[in-house]
Amino acid sequence: MEIDARGLSCPQPVLETKKVIDKKVAGLSVLVDNIAAKENVSRFAKAMQYDVVVNVTDYGWKLDLQKL
Repeated sequence: MEIDARGLSCPQPVLETKKVIDKKVAGLSVLVDNIAAKENVSRFAKAMQYDVVVNVTDYGWKLDLQKL
């Protein structure tokens, strides 16, 4: 599953990520285009026991989240 949170300001990217994590998914990707969203989504995912891999893209970052 992929969440496109580009253009959204915090806390919206975290809230969108939480909606999906609450469904107990094993993995997902989150697309973000600002540093605050990258940091906040990463921090939230780690707190929810997800491993986070950050990849730089043409538009910002792709955060790959995988349940530990």
